[in-house]
Amino acid sequence: MATWFLIIIYLAFISLGIPDSLLGSAWPVMWPELGASFGSAGILSMVVAAGTIVSSLASGTVIQKWGTGKVTLISCCLTAGALLGFSFAPSLVWLVILAIPLGLGAGAVDAALNNYVAEHYKA
Repeated sequence: MATWFLIIIYLAFISLGIPDSLLGSAWPVMWPELGASFGSAGILSMVVAAGTIVSSLASGTVIQKWGTGKVTLISCCLTAGALLGFSFAPSLVWLVILAIPLGLGAGAVDAALNNYVAEHYKA
């Protein structure tokens, strides 16, 4: 059971990196339709990175209060909801707003899973 759980955690880590690379490959198609500049992708990346940093810094308190399972569930829902919102966003403003929960969710789930593996598995 522990091996399967570790495999699921590894898959979660892999899925954490997918939104970052998808923005880079999708942006050349997205920006003309949104009426944004090509460089606006940098703004989105910075907002996601800021959310990741904030949630990573707060993760110790949040994990201690709610536990790894709840933090992971909420974070995955935030990330999935933000990605779904990205697909329907009509403008750059909406993408920036949705980048906030995307970053918060990504940072929290990363910290929660790292914490869990560090506490329950050997090097």
